[in-house]
Amino acid sequence: MAGTDRLRQITEAVRTAGSIGVAELAGLTGASEMTIRRDLEVLASQGVLERYRGGARSLLLRGEEPPFALRAQEGTEVKRRIAVEAARLVADGESVVLDSGTTCLEVARLLAHRRLTVMPLSLHAVNALTETPQLTLLVPGGRPRPGELALTGPLTQASLAALRFDTAIIGCCGLNAENGLTAYDLDDAAVKRAAIASARRVIAVAEAAKLSRTALAFVAPAPALHAVVTDDSAPDDRAEHLTAAGVTVRKV
Repeated sequence: MAGTDRLRQITEAVRTAGSIGVAELAGLTGASEMTIRRDLEVLASQGVLERYRGGARSLLLRGEEPPFALRAQEGTEVKRRIAVEAARLVADGESVVLDSGTTCLEVARLLAHRRLTVMPLSLHAVNALTETPQLTLLVPGGRPRPGELALTGPLTQASLAALRFDTAIIGCCGLNAENGLTAYDLDDAAVKRAAIASARRVIAVAEAAKLSRTALAFVAPAPALHAVVTDDSAPDDRAEHLTAAGVTVRKV
C-alpha cells in the first residue's frame, strides 16, 4: 500500500474507532508496527490524531475536514485531471475568482501563465500565481485559516462584493442535487457564497467521492452551478441528478 493511501486509511480507522492500537492498525494496513508508529507521528504533527503508548486517538470529529497537508497528498492525479478540464473552460482575458482547497490549487498552477485576471481565495494559490507577468493578480483581504490558508471573514467578503467576475471556480466538501454544494467550515461557506454571487458563471470542481457527501454548511443549491467537473468514477445516477437540475457535468 502506498504511503499516502496508508495515511488515509489510518486516519479513517482512528476517526471511526475513536482510538485504536498500533497492532490493530498494522493488521489493517499490512504494514509493520514500526511503519505504523512513523505514520502516527506524521499524522500527529498534522493535528489529525494524538499519540498514546501503543496507539492513537482521533482529534477529528466525523463532520470535520481532514487537514490541508493530508488532503494535498491524496488523489493528486485525479485532481490534476479535473484541474486541466476546469482550466480549459476558462478563456484568455477572463476575470476569475478561484476558491481555496487542494483541487483549486491545482487549477491555480495551470492558470499561472495565462492572460487572465485572477483573485485567489487562499494564500497557497496566491503564492502559485505570483511572478507571472501575463496574469493580473488581485489579492483580497481577510484572515487566513491556519493550515488551510483560506481567506475568510468580512474583509474577504467585502473584496468579493466589490467586484464582478466572468467565472468562479469553486471547491466543495459535498455536492449533490438534493442538498446542493456544502462545506465543513461555516466561514468558508460564507466566502464561497460571496464568490458565487460575484460571478456570471460558476464551475464546481469535485472528486467523485464528494458527490455522495453532504457537509455541515449549505453554500448554494445545485441549479446555482453552471458546470461541475468531476472524475470518471462518479456514479452515473449522481451525475444524472445534477444534469436534471440544470447542471452540465463533465467527467474526466
